[in-house]
Amino acid sequence: MSIIKNTERIWWKQPLDREEKVWVNVALIWCILITIIMPVMHFMGKQNAPWETYKIKKERFAEFTDKFIEKYKIGEEGGIAVVQPPPDSDVFLVGRDWKWEPILKLEKGKTYRVHLSSTDFEHGLSIYPINMNFMALPDYDYVLTMTPTESGTYYIICNEFCGIGHHQMLGKMIIT
Repeated sequence: MSIIKNTERIWWKQPLDREEKVWVNVALIWCILITIIMPVMHFMGKQNAPWETYKIKKERFAEFTDKFIEKYKIGEEGGIAVVQPPPDSDVFLVGRDWKWEPILKLEKGKTYRVHLSSTDFEHGLSIYPINMNFMALPDYDYVLTMTPTESGTYYIICNEFCGIGHHQMLGKMIIT
C-alpha cells in the first residue's frame, strides 16, 4: 500500500518550475567555473605543491642537513643553529625530535631551494602568518622553491600531530 494515495503524480517526473530551473543552472554554472579555475590556479598560482620530490633514507637526509648546518652556521638561538645560506643555494630543513632545524636566515627577493623532510615522524609544516602548508615525511625529500617577498620573522609550526612534544614544535625563518 502506498503512502501517497494519488499515484498519478510522481515527483521525479514532474517538470521543473522556474525557481528550480534557476537554482539548477546556478549550481551547474558554479561546477563548470570551479572545474576551470582549479587547473588554471594550479599553473598560475604562486603557492603550488612541490613538483620535485625524491626518495631518500632519513639517515642520509640527516647527514645532508648536519653538513648544511656546519657549513652555513652563524650562531645559535635556544640551542638550535641559525644558518645563513647564500641565495640560489640548496637549503635543508628537517623536522626531528619535536623541533624544526635549523633556523633559516634568508634574504628578501632571493630564491632558495628548500629541501624538506623528517627523520622521525610525519610532520606538517605551516609557515605563519602566511598560508603555506606542506607535509614532511620520513624517507622523502620535498624541494620547495621559495622567494621571500617580505622581511620579518616567520614561525614554522607543526600542524600534524606527531607525538608528545608536538605542542612545542616551533621553528623560525628570518627574512632580511
